[in-house]
Amino acid sequence: MARIWFHQNVGGAFDPVTGAEDPNTGYPNRCLEGDPLCVESTLLFDFGFDNFAGFPNIHDVGLIILPEDQAVDLPEYGQLAEAGFLESLLAGPRGRADITFTLSGYGLTFSNPAKTVSFRERLMALTQLVNLNESANTAGFNLALGGAPGGGRGGSCFGDSGGPVFYGGFSSNVIVGVTSWGFGFNRQTCGGPGFAFRTDTEAVIDWILATVEQYAPGELDEIQFVEAP
Repeated sequence: MARIWFHQNVGGAFDPVTGAEDPNTGYPNRCLEGDPLCVESTLLFDFGFDNFAGFPNIHDVGLIILPEDQAVDLPEYGQLAEAGFLESLLAGPRGRADITFTLSGYGLTFSNPAKTVSFRERLMALTQLVNLNESANTAGFNLALGGAPGGGRGGSCFGDSGGPVFYGGFSSNVIVGVTSWGFGFNRQTCGGPGFAFRTDTEAVIDWILATVEQYAPGELDEIQFVEAP
């Protein structure tokens, strides 16, 4: 079973030493009664992730279909980039220059020089493209993004895995990947480049559509795709 929270701060009051739940969200053990921002589902699917077997094609994408009686009403929903979206960006007149992405996740942050650690709060950060097809770590399957490059931009860290990667700035809802792994994730600084498994491929899109068609056919038409600019 999957338990999903939509809170801005999921478990800031959780005590990992005693195991005491967050009194505001029930994290990590349950949804509090009457909480509209926590839902549970037994419809969990994955694209074939097997602990990085087959690297760099790690199939690190999951899909959770919510029960009809636990639908979450949000003011805006994500849209999927069409297949080949990222290649189309590189084919533009400026190439990779100034291609910006927004990361979002509940992961760890380590801020210098104050050295303040925060976790389980949903944060966002701007970052830029490092590599798409040109290395053994990407090879057309993964998206390499800058780690803490300065200038108000940032990277990913522990706990951000599974979060969306949006093309563009903070207002974008166009999903091009899912945060997966990164160099430096074994250090609190998390200063190395981060990697996201791409969702703008035919294989991933076909799998998403086929899964939704089988288990929630009424929602198939709600999936929206965005063409490359």
